[in-house]
Amino acid sequence: MSPRGIGPMLAKLQPEIPRGEGWTYEPKWDGFRTIVTVGDDGVTLESRDDRPMSRYFPEVVSMLEGRRTGSLVADGELVMVRPAGLSFDELQLRLHPAASRVQKLAAEIPATLILFDLLAEGDDDLRRRPLAERRDRLQAVAERIGAEPTPERLGGLPAGPDLRVTPWTDVFEVAKRWFDDEAGLGQDGIVAKRTDQTYQPGVRGWVKVKHRSTADCVVGGYRLAKDGDGVGSLLLGLHDAEGRLHYVGHTSSFRVAERRAILEALGPLEGGGGFGEDARSPGGQSRWSAGREAAWVPLDPVLVCEVSFDRVQHGRFRHAATFVRWRDDRTPASCTFDQVGASPPSWG
Repeated sequence: MSPRGIGPMLAKLQPEIPRGEGWTYEPKWDGFRTIVTVGDDGVTLESRDDRPMSRYFPEVVSMLEGRRTGSLVADGELVMVRPAGLSFDELQLRLHPAASRVQKLAAEIPATLILFDLLAEGDDDLRRRPLAERRDRLQAVAERIGAEPTPERLGGLPAGPDLRVTPWTDVFEVAKRWFDDEAGLGQDGIVAKRTDQTYQPGVRGWVKVKHRSTADCVVGGYRLAKDGDGVGSLLLGLHDAEGRLHYVGHTSSFRVAERRAILEALGPLEGGGGFGEDARSPGGQSRWSAGREAAWVPLDPVLVCEVSFDRVQHGRFRHAATFVRWRDDRTPASCTFDQVGASPPSWG
């Protein structure tokens, strides 16, 4: 069974951890979502957007090759465990085009793979089985291949290369302790799942509660700084169900040196399609701009960044979003309105 084309099950963002019978909780790891396939022809790692990841994490592939006892498809997260906690920035360094650089980093700062779901074992497709059964099967596989359980006090994780199974609990107080990150590991919040749920590729059937509200957005354009010295703001977009990229707001939280560097990096993308004629664009009518927004430069919409925001209203961020980081592991097409639980804007 191949993961290609399956797509992982997703989670919708909510402000509070759900409570009640049937809910269980896992830490939300701050890393790269990864579908893992172990078969007769070897080991493959693929991102949530179906991108091949094996070449960037050779130490994880080698680790799985050495423990292979049968074919399986699992869902998990690649993370970077460092002395101060999880480091997403160092994880991002692994997405480098030079194989020599990847090999060097793999030796110096090896990654950890944390498994949290089992989609197939041998010829047995488990996606229509309830989560409780899939967890039992995953635990049996983990024992067979030597994947250690992750300690409930999450700060006990060693540095990689390592293979772990995520902890889970049905006790709300334990989940709250994980969410509060008492161990200081730096996990990203909580994912809540129901024990009777099947695995639904591409469906936001789980619930995620994060320490801050964030979204992955496409950069569709930019505005210059008022003095012309670098980028003043990045213009952000999300796709609707028809694939149209709508402008949803901007982020301008950059230092002077960053503004200059970003402007230089965006140069080759200038003149691209931006937000398109049939979607909301910067400068369009809104209750905030009243048509008075400054001129902007359209870009080829291929870059993705993560931003934090306070709320979404009328199909866009109510206030300016705060830049968090670039997301080289995400594709523009995956940046949709459903990740923020909102509908596309209406105007005209």
